[in-house]
Amino acid sequence: MGTEIRNGKGKVKSGKSQIQSFLRTFLVSFIVFVILCTPGLAIFGEVADTNLFGDGDNVVLEEQLPVIVDEDSPFFEAFKDKKRVNILLLGINANLTDTIMVASFDTEAQHMDLISIPRDTYYHRDGYNGEGENKINAAYRGNPVNTAKAVSEILLGMPINFYAVIDYKGVETIVDSMGGVPMDIEFNMKYSDPYDTPPLVINIPKGHQVLDGDHAVQFLRYRKGYLEGDIGRVKAQQEFMKSAFRQCLSFQLPKIAKTVFNNVESDITIGKATSLATKAMGISGDDITTYMLPATPLPDPPYFVIPDAEGTAEMIQQIYSIEPKTITEDAAGE
Repeated sequence: MGTEIRNGKGKVKSGKSQIQSFLRTFLVSFIVFVILCTPGLAIFGEVADTNLFGDGDNVVLEEQLPVIVDEDSPFFEAFKDKKRVNILLLGINANLTDTIMVASFDTEAQHMDLISIPRDTYYHRDGYNGEGENKINAAYRGNPVNTAKAVSEILLGMPINFYAVIDYKGVETIVDSMGGVPMDIEFNMKYSDPYDTPPLVINIPKGHQVLDGDHAVQFLRYRKGYLEGDIGRVKAQQEFMKSAFRQCLSFQLPKIAKTVFNNVESDITIGKATSLATKAMGISGDDITTYMLPATPLPDPPYFVIPDAEGTAEMIQQIYSIEPKTITEDAAGE
């Protein structure tokens, strides 16, 4: 089941200048929300097919995955017909995906669903026999298409249309540019690992505080003190995103646009960004729902998180508003 994010929203002004301002704000906060907060910028011009974040070495999912909707999926018709755009959000560290989320935007209902996938989720890859290599965070290997395929498979064929990737240095820079993120820290977070890449030192005291970029990264990387293991860490990341979203709404986002563009890799084009921003006009915090991949964490090393296919089907049913009868019939026919 999803947890509703309840946030306020400022009034929308009228006029062309306000629309352009909103479009800029939309895609900036979208890319920040995808990894930190929610939607933000659109640029008008004759370069609609130009990559929003520059040329670089970006991979275009739609070129490498021309048929991403699996015809064998029980949700094939819903995936094919529903007016949704699904964006894979990856936070990477040392060529592993430390954060994996899918932002699913219903362009007709103006609703966004954010699905978090634990990094320890079990995902078998042929030819890789090591325990760590069969966690979904190892699928990346420098190419977001690899993770897109894995995530689509775990989500029963859900199509992945675009991606956005950021590393921890980018998170640190963006958080600092937005003035930090207020958080209530429930317990003292202390941990060090000199063998991590880069060496990890976490020291965040209990209590309410505004996390700067460095401490925000420490908070996001902390994982040893949660009773639920990686599941608890993902929940903490979602709480961070909620707070960052509120911070984004209270901050002048155009000021951090350049910082975002310099620190995020994505295959979203200017034309697609403009289209998404226009369709998202009027969206608020009440229109965003967060989900956790239904799964069972194992208590022993290597602490795999085992996906629950039935629970995942129920989650997708809710997100795509499919009648229960559809899933029951499809499941019975397998």
